[in-house]
Parts: sequence; structure tokens; C-alpha cells
Amino acid sequence: MMYFTFFCSITLLILLFFSIMDNKNKKKRQKISLIKKEDNKNNLSFIKRVLSPTFRKYKKTLRRNFSRKKQDQLEIKILQAGSPFDMSPIDFRMIQIILIFLFPASSSTLGIFLGFSIPIIVFMMPFAILFAGAIPNLYLSIKTKKRSKSALKELPDIVDLLTVSLEAGLGFDLALHKLISRNNGIIAGEFHRCLEEIRLGKPRREALKEITQRLILDEINLLINSILQAEKLGISMVQILRTQSIEIRKKRKQRAEEQAMKAPIKMLFPLVFFIFPSLFIVLLGPAVIQFINTLKK
Repeated sequence: MMYFTFFCSITLLILLFFSIMDNKNKKKRQKISLIKKEDNKNNLSFIKRVLSPTFRKYKKTLRRNFSRKKQDQLEIKILQAGSPFDMSPIDFRMIQIILIFLFPASSSTLGIFLGFSIPIIVFMMPFAILFAGAIPNLYLSIKTKKRSKSALKELPDIVDLLTVSLEAGLGFDLALHKLISRNNGIIAGEFHRCLEEIRLGKPRREALKEITQRLILDEINLLINSILQAEKLGISMVQILRTQSIEIRKKRKQRAEEQAMKAPIKMLFPLVFFIFPSLFIVLLGPAVIQFINTLKK
């Protein structure tokens, strides 16, 4: 019994010793990790240490002062442009404000370097502010037109694929799933968003109507209204989509003919200002030189 007690005591002492050493090592590791964190904080760039927190703080302030109605209107414009750079309405407004401060400062600095007088620099400031405020809206407008033009090119094939899927016996939702799996364009992306909103509980009518807000095209508007009307009245959707496909292709043919008729007028200006002068120089140049030499003799 005595040996057993001695053995237990020695074992407990050894365990106590190792636990004390382990606690000391843990404290050392914690101190080292704290020192490393401090070093990492000191090694962060000026942008991460100062500008990023300031930017986030200003963003929160702007969100509080930005009315919900204006946010919704601006969000629709951004969605119509395809959400470039995944911008939110707050990000867009912040970019506008930064440009409004940046452009006048850069224009005044440029004017000072070029030696302009102070009245001219002051006169330039309002134009710089207006230009800075207009650039983001102009960018959204260009992106919206480009996106609408791309969607218009995709529309006939999209309607054909949707019609074929419905003729094969699929329901409307399953036909949209088939469309999304076979196509990854702009219209397919809008229908994919529509299906996600329906899954989240939004009524199908509202989800389809919102597509017409994000894509500003008369053809899309007519297609969505036809689908909703067919669903409401119980008309065969296949027949309506087939009719829509024929009409869309006719309109595309008419647009191509219209562009072909505009081509001669567009070619007139380069011909008059660039090609005709070169031809006159080549054809009449030698004759004019010969005539001048004859007069000199």
C-alpha cells in the first residue's frame, strides 16, 4: 500500500509539472500572437487603416440620409444597365459625390498649370461639376442601350426554344428551367431571376412584370403581357408564343432593311470628306501640274 501511495504521488507531481509548463507555453503563444497582430496592424496600408473605415462610416451616413424612394429608382436604373461592378445605389451615389469633388479640383489644378487666369478657372468650375454629375448617368445610359440591343438579338431564339419546350409537354416553369440550362444570355438571366423570386414567394405575375422594368424593350413588354394574358384567360400559350416569334422575326427583318436603307446616307459623309478629295488629287493633280508648267513657259 505504501508503494502504491508513493507511485500515485510521483505521478500526480509529474502531471502537475507538465500542466504548469503547458499553461506557461499557452501564455507565451498568446503573447506572440498578440504581438503578431499588432505588427500586422502596423504593416497595413494607409488605405486599409484609414480610408476604408472612413469610407464605410460615410457610406452608413449616406444610407441614412438617402430616401428609400430614390434608392428604388436608382436601383432600377442600375438593374437596367446590368448591375455593372455589382454597384448598389449607395455606391453609385458615392461615386457621383467623389467625382463632383474630384473634377473641379483637377480642372482648377490643370488651369493653374496651364497659366489660366482666376476668372477663367472660376468659370470652369460649374461646368466641371455638371460634367462630373453627368458622367455616371451617361455611363448607365450607354450600358442600358448596349444591354437592350444584345437582348433584342437573343429574343427570337429564346422565344423559339420556349415554344418548343412547351410543345414538348413541359409546363411554363419547367420550360423556363430548360431555357436557362440551354442559354446563359441576358434574357435567360432575367428569367432565372424571375424563377428565384417566385421560389421566394413573390407572385408569378409580379415577377414577370418586373422583367419589363429591367429590360426596356417593346418586344419584351409585348411578350410578357401576352404570357400573362394567356395565363389569365386560359388560352394556349404555345400558339401565342409561336405568333410572337413570327412577329419578332418580322420586326428584326424590318430593322435590318431600315439599317440597309440608312447605309448610303451614312457613307455619304466619308465619301465627300475623305475619298473624293483623294480621288481628285490623284486624277487632277498631274493635269494641274502640267497646266502650271505650261503657263510658266
